[in-house]
Amino acid sequence: MFGFPKGSLEESTKALFAKAGWNITTSSRSYKPSIDDEELDGRFVRAQEISRYVEQGFFDCGLTGYDWILENDSDVVEVCDLIYSKATTLKSKWVLCVKDDSPIKTVKDLEGKRIATELVNVTKKFLAEKGVNAEVEFSWGATEVKVPDLVDAIADITETGSSIRANNLRIIDTMMYTNTKLIANKASWENPDKRRKIENIALMLRSALDAAHKVGLKMNLPKANLARIISALPALRKPTVSQLSDPAWVAIETIVDEKAVRELVPMLKANEAEGIVEYPLNKIIA
Repeated sequence: MFGFPKGSLEESTKALFAKAGWNITTSSRSYKPSIDDEELDGRFVRAQEISRYVEQGFFDCGLTGYDWILENDSDVVEVCDLIYSKATTLKSKWVLCVKDDSPIKTVKDLEGKRIATELVNVTKKFLAEKGVNAEVEFSWGATEVKVPDLVDAIADITETGSSIRANNLRIIDTMMYTNTKLIANKASWENPDKRRKIENIALMLRSALDAAHKVGLKMNLPKANLARIISALPALRKPTVSQLSDPAWVAIETIVDEKAVRELVPMLKANEAEGIVEYPLNKIIA
């Protein structure tokens, strides 16, 4: 039984599983997905709740943020990190924010102030570690609109900071970094069959993420230019080199960062490479 995150991560999670080899479909109002794997069942619930349900054993495993594991103080097995989100493959961070024109400059200035956030327990712990006494209240989202009329500051999550800037907010401190994790129930992890399945899922999801920004390149090259090309061509280990039927030519195949291609192709052409092909990758299994 797998806990899938409902909401902002739902579509990117289904896309990741599709790339990893599982087809997951849902209707617009259903929380129970259809999965093309007889060994898997699951439910889509809010990421904020998944770690609790995994700890309690309703889910054998699930995907949720590290922030919600800490917020719920959940006793679970952290199987692996899966750094992806609705928009980027960057880690997100929880930050304390005030209005641009607020006199509050540092976390110390929050003494006696009111703060709104979804991440109440983590925020309280952070403030306590800083020696700051402030009132922390739960917010059902849309915290940006509450400053400064309803609260003095907010603790909110951001990937790029664009929403914070758009709402004329200013970051005064970073509380923590977070990313999606695959977690497991402790009893399920001790079950050999379930653990093997969870580890297999982890392997395939990681391989899909590892391939997200890489591509394959293959080409033919005069053998005389091979040494010069090999020294400049990146690869997971070493490029594959195969002899063509013409003894003066070789075929080369390698995996590179997608962004590197724009610099590599002109260099390859300058060294007389021919038939250069770039192709997408679904998975990379190291």
